[in-house]
Amino acid sequence: MRLHTREWGTGDRVAVLVHGLMADHRTWQELVPVLTGRGYRVVAVDLRGHGGSARGAYAPHLFAEDLLETLPRGPELALGHSLGALALALAVPELRPQRAVYSEPAWRLGGPDGTLDPAAFTLFKRAPRLLIRSLRPEWGERQVAAELAALHDWDERSALALSAYRATDHTPEQAVVRSLVQAAEPSTLVSGAMRAELTRRGFEVRTVPDATHAIHRDSFDAFLTSLSGWL
Repeated sequence: MRLHTREWGTGDRVAVLVHGLMADHRTWQELVPVLTGRGYRVVAVDLRGHGGSARGAYAPHLFAEDLLETLPRGPELALGHSLGALALALAVPELRPQRAVYSEPAWRLGGPDGTLDPAAFTLFKRAPRLLIRSLRPEWGERQVAAELAALHDWDERSALALSAYRATDHTPEQAVVRSLVQAAEPSTLVSGAMRAELTRRGFEVRTVPDATHAIHRDSFDAFLTSLSGWL
């Protein structure tokens, strides 16, 4: 499936951004001007079932295949959050970015002990005020509206379908390109033991203290600091 995309900036440096579950390209609204200011052409996708992209069957390998059908090969930077980090990791061997950043990767959709269920996120679709309460209190109406619009455009069947994969471990066997894993502290997806194992497999791992799962959304300054040397 060819995905709906948004592009900003011009030039030969390319950065691709892949959002997480319930979100879309609008989640990167603070990061885009930072990247274009550094000379990147930024390409942000809407995963299938999200934003302006079509609906369909939902499975980790399908999300990855969509990225390969949509994105240019060999970008300088590829960054994925949560479900987007899962799809990106599966696509990286063929996509071949120079650098890959995985922010709070959902490589184990059920978390370290398999008890998390992606289907639970459908609660936000049915009660959007729950999402509003999780947003930064200093956000203006435009930022809140963008999050609510993404939630409105999200197909909750994607979460229901992903529930079947919550016990599957999609953690890469090794870092096939220069790779950073960014983890919140505490994290429901990236345990301490997993961080040690990822380091052994060739990933650099950085933690962001007192951050939520959506580090880029809720702790943007700390998110950027954690990416020092990677942008």
